[in-house]
Amino acid sequence: MYIFFDLDGTLTDPGLGITNSVMYALAKFNIYEERENLYKFIGPPLLDSFEEFYGFSREDSLKALKYYREYFGEKGLFENEVYDGIPCVLEELQGAGHHLLVATSKPTFYSEKILNHFGLDKYFEYVSGCSMDEKNSTKADIIRTALDVSKADASDVLMIGDRKHDIIGAKANGIRSAGVLYGYGDRIELETAEADYILETVNDILKFK
Repeated sequence: MYIFFDLDGTLTDPGLGITNSVMYALAKFNIYEERENLYKFIGPPLLDSFEEFYGFSREDSLKALKYYREYFGEKGLFENEVYDGIPCVLEELQGAGHHLLVATSKPTFYSEKILNHFGLDKYFEYVSGCSMDEKNSTKADIIRTALDVSKADASDVLMIGDRKHDIIGAKANGIRSAGVLYGYGDRIELETAEADYILETVNDILKFK
C-alpha cells in the first residue's frame, strides 16, 4: 500500500514556529493577535489563510507571506517537534513493505529541511509540497503530484492528515483518507469532510500495517 502523510499536525507539531511566524508577519501590518487565535493557520495554504482570516488583498497576502518567511526561514522552521511514536510507526510501516510519501501544503524546500533535521527523511520515497510561490498549492494538486510520481493505483493509496483539506484533497483524487485527532483538526471537522477513518492516536496508524 502507498501511504501519503501530511506533515504539519500529523508527523510533527509545528504550532510554536508557525504561530510565531504569523505573529511576526501580522505585526508588520500593526495587527497583534493572541497565539491561540492563530492555530487555524496550521494546515491550509498561507496565502489563502491571510485572505480568509484577515481580509487581505492578494498583494498584501504576498507581502505577509514574505514577512512570515523572514521569521520562519531563520527560526520558526525548527520551533517544531516530532509527535511521540511517529518514528517507530514509520519504521514499522516501512518494514511491512508499504511505500511512504509526504503530501503537504508547506513548500517542498522547507518540508525536506524539516524531515532531514528530525531524521524522518529516510522513511519517505518522495516529498510532494507546493512551490515557494505557492502555485498549485491546494491539497488536491499536491496529492495528484504524489500519485503521478509514485504511479500508484488510487485504490491502493491512503492519505493521512489532521485537517479537512487532507480529506477533501484525498476525495478529489479518489483515494481513501484517515483523519488524526492528535493534530489541529477535531472530530467534527474530519467527520464533516467525510474521512474514511478517524484515528485517535499515533499508534492507531498501525491498524494499516
